[in-house]
Amino acid sequence: MERNLELYEKKILKDKEFPIQLIVNKCNSKGKYFSAHWHEQIELHYVVRGRTVIKLEQEEMEAGEGALVIANSNVLHEGYCRNGEMEVLVAIFDMEDFSRELADKNIIFCPIISGDAEISRIMLRIYEEYQRKEIGYQLVCKGELLKLVTYLARNKAIEMLSEEGVLKRRKKLERLNRVYQYIEMHYTEIITNCELAEMVHLSEGRFCHIFKESAGVAPQQYINEIRLNKAMKLLKQDTLTATEVAEAVGFLDYNNFGRMFRKYFGCTPLEARKQTHVKGKA
Repeated sequence: MERNLELYEKKILKDKEFPIQLIVNKCNSKGKYFSAHWHEQIELHYVVRGRTVIKLEQEEMEAGEGALVIANSNVLHEGYCRNGEMEVLVAIFDMEDFSRELADKNIIFCPIISGDAEISRIMLRIYEEYQRKEIGYQLVCKGELLKLVTYLARNKAIEMLSEEGVLKRRKKLERLNRVYQYIEMHYTEIITNCELAEMVHLSEGRFCHIFKESAGVAPQQYINEIRLNKAMKLLKQDTLTATEVAEAVGFLDYNNFGRMFRKYFGCTPLEARKQTHVKGKA
């Protein structure tokens, strides 16, 4: 499931009885399965099967079965499938809906936790209840998540931010929101670092530093990753030639496109298309 690329994702959890969004992400092909975004809510990623890579700002968290990756509030995050089939349970919630006491403390949780039996027990119970959806499953999921939040607060908290710290983190992300949206709308065109820097009234050098600090990669690399993921989608549709796909996503040089595609996905554009055909016939 790939989300629309916007830096800020406004989430409204309307159900007061069940203020949690649960998602099961499944992926069996290499590539990005959800795009960069951030929000005020906490987002948990528990690996039920396989392996995933969740990028939290500039740092990649490689997580295997049984690991929990936590995207804290106001942290840019995106997900990649790199090693075959994977299944990840995602839980999104606002701490204020669970505990005013903990919300006021602005807790920053450890970003990745592996090999914790208590966390696995809780997350697998939530996963099983969500899959079956029997009567009362929401009550069970909410109760288990309350247990998890308490456990994390007592055992896996690494920092408590001041209000000033929270506002500083959010301001940095909001400043780049316009840039991310512009890239999504204009990735097929030539986009320069100077052009993007002017949008947020920064020098080119300062802009590149802030962007890389937030996204984890330089602006041009980020733009090319967007183009490559769009190209993979077009190749799977089998309506354009590989050369036409390259042009459609903004690459002017097909050879350069081919080199970058292979480095990013581990196969050539033509091999990616053949793999799609094989899977379709299986």
